[in-house]
Amino acid sequence: MAQRGERKRSEQQRGGRRSSGGSFQIRRRNCRFCRAKVAEVDYKDISQLRHYISERGKIRSRRTTGACRRHQSQVAVAVKRAREIALLPYVSN
Repeated sequence: MAQRGERKRSEQQRGGRRSSGGSFQIRRRNCRFCRAKVAEVDYKDISQLRHYISERGKIRSRRTTGACRRHQSQVAVAVKRAREIALLPYVSN
């Protein structure tokens, strides 16, 4: 039996992570813009930008949307521009 502060040998070999019993495969999200080969995100395309805004009006994170770094920053700029010219609301009711 392992003493306090020590790990079992099998736990150390796995990198300290405990297995949950089931095997699963992490599915990598693909950027919609990369798949469609979009060079620049258009701030006038409101229906597309709504996918990247939460119900509260916040810009969703890359982890949630699955967008790549380049397109996520373009989405953020596009949302801010659309808000500035009143195509999108700053906050939702």
